[in-house]
Amino acid sequence: MPWALTDDDVRIHYQAFGRAAGEPVLMVQGLGTDSRGWLAQRRAFGRRYRCLAPDHRGLGRSDRPDTPVDLPRLVDDLVTVLDHAEVERAHVMGASMGGILAQLLAITHPDRVSSLVLACTACHHTAWRRELLDEWADIARTQGMRAFANRNMRWIVGPRSLRRFWPLMGVLGPVMMGAPVATFAGQIEAILSMDDSIRAELSTIDVPTLVIVGSQDILTPLADSEELAERIPGAELAVVRGGAHGFMVEHAAAYNRVVTGFVDRVIAAQRDVAGTLPAPASAA
Repeated sequence: MPWALTDDDVRIHYQAFGRAAGEPVLMVQGLGTDSRGWLAQRRAFGRRYRCLAPDHRGLGRSDRPDTPVDLPRLVDDLVTVLDHAEVERAHVMGASMGGILAQLLAITHPDRVSSLVLACTACHHTAWRRELLDEWADIARTQGMRAFANRNMRWIVGPRSLRRFWPLMGVLGPVMMGAPVATFAGQIEAILSMDDSIRAELSTIDVPTLVIVGSQDILTPLADSEELAERIPGAELAVVRGGAHGFMVEHAAAYNRVVTGFVDRVIAAQRDVAGTLPAPASAA
């Protein structure tokens, strides 16, 4: 199994699967979630692309350093994974906090990004979401991750799926409750310390971008995705009806269909452009 070593000597584990000759797709998960959060995408994406799914530092099989983390550090970890996998550019898909990291990666390392998929994410803070995340960190520290998951599943799963709560928890439960408290709370602190100036820099993103959200997402509602789509030049907006924040699991078939369709179109268009470029002049 591959591990990439960062410049501060932290081993970042990542899953590498799919078509060895396929276009690379970097799959970036969100708050407290390791690469298992993409289980419902593994087959649909793996048969098309070369997939890289990292575990953020402190999660999954990655090292768990005792140092504070911030979002730029997590972005650097993603670049380290790309370097280790010898991937120059990737189609980057980020969910929730992973969507914020994908935005930052496209802004700070534009040469490493072929396209963007921003799922259930946002580009600025709101007062109510700050309060909610502070509460989540407090519950995790004082009562543990199981208490957090039991009390807050409604923010992740839509009301219809809550009636089928336990089958869905077979996928989401171990992922949500398996995060170390220190890592979970540290990621929340990193999110809350993010500078909202990222909004002004979204206009510099110059790659095909899909913003996708569930219609019943109450954590990062449709308005957040609409803002992203408005601020990123040429971005597309897709809404998965009935989906909540965890819609890549809850409505995996719809999510996979929309996202793979987008990435396939981007790949075809980029190949067409490459085919129309003049051949380099031979040396005299």
